[in-house]
Amino acid sequence: MINMNFLNLERPKPNVPNISYFNKNMNYYICSSGGCGSTILSKYLSNFGNVYHIHDRYPPDKLCYVGKENTNDDVYSEWFNTTEIKEDKLSKYKVIFIYRNPIDVIFSRFVQPSGPNTTHLQHIKCKFNGLIGLGDIIQTGLDLYGLQEFYDNYTIGKKRNYPIYCIKYENLFNNMSYFNNIMEIPDIKLLYPVKQERIKRYSYLKELNIIYNELINKMRNMPFIKIVNPIESNDDNDV
Repeated sequence: MINMNFLNLERPKPNVPNISYFNKNMNYYICSSGGCGSTILSKYLSNFGNVYHIHDRYPPDKLCYVGKENTNDDVYSEWFNTTEIKEDKLSKYKVIFIYRNPIDVIFSRFVQPSGPNTTHLQHIKCKFNGLIGLGDIIQTGLDLYGLQEFYDNYTIGKKRNYPIYCIKYENLFNNMSYFNNIMEIPDIKLLYPVKQERIKRYSYLKELNIIYNELINKMRNMPFIKIVNPIESNDDNDV
């Protein structure tokens, strides 16, 4: 005879914390050119607050809402709009810029077997309406994607009313505890993001390394996390 009590035994529950760490009042702006792990980081930080995935290359001087939030304007969901966030609410927002070696970015999101990823290039506000092929970069020897401009816009101090946390993608997954400390969020290893890489086929590496040499060196010399403060306050902090 089958022991029904045995069948009704509860299975062991996974060792997951019972506490909810989600803060409905906290907002994270995850900004990038794409291909930098911003989606993974957005999913991770969604455990702790509201997350906005942003591909706007122009961070405003005064922090604004995103997409159609608090505006009647038809603004794309991944761009800043022109409605400024009130000063007394700024402490509830953290702006994070995550970046990566530009060659990895290009082959992760910008080029496809059929040609340029025009839709994404439009979303990050490239010139020429995003009609930029890899061959155009190689033939001209120029950063037509504007990746250095994108990087500089977030990493160079300006007269803003908010700091920007600049995060080096290559160092993120081995330094999650440190990242959590800087972000002032709980350090829960079970929630750590898992690194995922798209399959990429590289070409013209010699040419691209020459074209993006300056930007690659800038990124290489950056610390894992750099807090870019408004220039009218403290100096930038390397942490």
